[in-house]
Amino acid sequence: MQPGSIPTADSHDVIQVRGARENNLADISLDIPKRRLTVFTGVSGSGKSSLVFGTIAAESQRLINETYTAFAQSFMPSQSRPDVDALHNLSAAIIVDQERMGANSRSTVGTATDAHTMLRIVFSRLGEPHVGTATAFSFNSPEGMCPECEGIGRVSAIDVDQLVDRDLSLNEGAITVPNFTVNTWYWQSFAQSGFLDPDVKLREYTPRQWEDFLNKPATKVKHGTFNHTYEGLLVKVQRLFLSKERESMQPHIRAFVDRAVTFATCGSCGGARLNPAALSAKIDGRTIADCSAMQISDLAAFVGKIEDPSVGPLLKVLRGTLDSLVEIGLGYLSLDRESGTLSGGEAQRVKMVRHLGSSLSDVTYVFDEPTVGLHPHDIARMNDLLLRLRDKGNTVLVVEHKPEVIAIADHVVDLGPGAGSAGGHLCYTGGVHGLRESDTLTGRHIGHRARLRDRPRTPTGRIAITGASLHNLKDVDVDVPLGVLTVVTGVAGSGKSSLIHGSLSQRDDVIVVDQSAIRGSRRSNPATYTGLLDPIRTAFAKANGVKAALFSANSEGACPNCKGIGLVYTDLAMMAGVASVCEVCEGKRFTAEVLTHKLRGKDISEVLAMSVTEARDFFTIAAVSRILDRLVDVGLGYLSLGQPLTTLSGGERQRLKLAIRMAEKGSTYVLDEPTTGLHLADVDKLLALMDRLVDDGNTVVVIEHHQAVMAHADWLIDLGPGAGHDGGQIVFTGTPADLVATSDSLTAQHLREYVTT
Repeated sequence: MQPGSIPTADSHDVIQVRGARENNLADISLDIPKRRLTVFTGVSGSGKSSLVFGTIAAESQRLINETYTAFAQSFMPSQSRPDVDALHNLSAAIIVDQERMGANSRSTVGTATDAHTMLRIVFSRLGEPHVGTATAFSFNSPEGMCPECEGIGRVSAIDVDQLVDRDLSLNEGAITVPNFTVNTWYWQSFAQSGFLDPDVKLREYTPRQWEDFLNKPATKVKHGTFNHTYEGLLVKVQRLFLSKERESMQPHIRAFVDRAVTFATCGSCGGARLNPAALSAKIDGRTIADCSAMQISDLAAFVGKIEDPSVGPLLKVLRGTLDSLVEIGLGYLSLDRESGTLSGGEAQRVKMVRHLGSSLSDVTYVFDEPTVGLHPHDIARMNDLLLRLRDKGNTVLVVEHKPEVIAIADHVVDLGPGAGSAGGHLCYTGGVHGLRESDTLTGRHIGHRARLRDRPRTPTGRIAITGASLHNLKDVDVDVPLGVLTVVTGVAGSGKSSLIHGSLSQRDDVIVVDQSAIRGSRRSNPATYTGLLDPIRTAFAKANGVKAALFSANSEGACPNCKGIGLVYTDLAMMAGVASVCEVCEGKRFTAEVLTHKLRGKDISEVLAMSVTEARDFFTIAAVSRILDRLVDVGLGYLSLGQPLTTLSGGERQRLKLAIRMAEKGSTYVLDEPTTGLHLADVDKLLALMDRLVDDGNTVVVIEHHQAVMAHADWLIDLGPGAGHDGGQIVFTGTPADLVATSDSLTAQHLREYVTT
């Protein structure tokens, strides 16, 4: 069978989708060839993720879970059946998405890929002197971890004056730690302990009282009728707050910890995480900590020189893993890099490495924009990996916007024609050539090229960055021009983010839109997230003479049956749970009484069902119009005000955040890869928005890999020449036309090809 040819519909060589209606899918049916590479295209919100992740992959995983006993299923996440009439010929699905890896400080690139595990075994066999088994080299094992920092590599110090006010007594509220206010349970454990006088100011404590107050270990005490376990304040704060991962803390607790706690490299292990015995063993003069701290490309070369038949098979697998990390464009990382610090694109590529050496075949691999964060130079290598997975006999499904990836597809599924309610339809299925000839939005834009500016704008000034040395930057001096569109380029790991976020983003007049995720529950929607709901609720309250709280589905106006969610989630014990539309409010989320109150003929549920564009025509309130205008500007006019954030695509979330930050006052905007998740047609809209910001007198600095954005720039700052310690230098500054004409950097080579094709 030739690539791109489609088997017959009744064949077992296709995944048959019949009547898919998940989210905005419009009852679509199609056949997807198995053991081929299929790319799903369309604008953000057109239904790509709903089809690939929400329907095909979700049903595959649900069916696999159903093969377990009901008892085993009770420990698994409950999954309801996707809204689809039929799915046939599914195979086991492995999802390789952009979800950030756990922020646990014990998880590293080495542990996530098993490379560190293999390295530990090598050191346990070949390290001199011999110190024990592989666990003796594990910072997550008591046998190998540094006893001082317990394998974290950092120790914390607490600023006592951020915990207490020494001029107050306990009764006057001397303890300023969250949840320790007067008369709380935690406060009583000190005031009624018998060790301290609650009326004495902390400054007047004796040395013994001060030591008991701060450092006394857990001690059983009975003072009058109060019977409890007493702990010193520092001991209790350490246990309650510092033993938890930062990301799991509530915002006010996180703010307190950031204020009160400082972290420093562990003095005992020097940040290596391991005890002295583990750090004494060496191979060719290097400890395992030295190896973990090396750039992976250098570590691959080091491991390649180790020859010993006793660990020959293991070395072969380890070399393959390290070589794959280099091949996938992550050679600039180190094995000791904490997983939680990786970007979404980096995390996806790290997960991908785990599957490259797998012996499994005839499975379905599902990727969500695997080229995110990749320079054009690295996209070709990513394409090779996708094709290798396919050639092992697997079905590869890729949601992607980049024309370079679309070009290698055996089959293309194009969804649209628009987004949200205007999307969810099949616009095209077939080969790449047919897509180019089609009249779909994707077909019309796949060959589109942005042109170099004929007349770049003239800067109005400059911001001087001098001696930048964060991470891999090599004492960089560079001027960032004011009043123009500047694009910062270079391969992943070349130092772009270190330069801009480390030197520019800290200025008071700079507004940053970065890649950090939008966090929102199923109660969150564009109206709540942008602040639109507050003036809307106020308008309803004023028009009807009632409280504004009635018009919040998270407050007094919520339907009591579904608690304002609009859906009722039924737990079926050991079977998968089911979500159904609330029968009381019919999904409207509010009580019947609230819905009797109208604003110009519309109730609150009808307003929240409006699209952004419809709402802009409906409201004349200035505070509402300003936000709605921004949402339209970034191409989100089709979103409904009440659509849960959990149903938004990655591109939609990114643009929602962009709209909010651009509504703030500032003179310099820093955008970190704003084309993430954007269709080719939407990139043009983004470029127009950037132009409008600059023409209004602002400075726009964009960290970006997309050639259309590079070509559109007034000024380019190109870093490199490579990644990691091979990067960190300015290799070019000037106009895009000068880069194309005079430079031989990787960026110049690809931009030259882009503008001359």
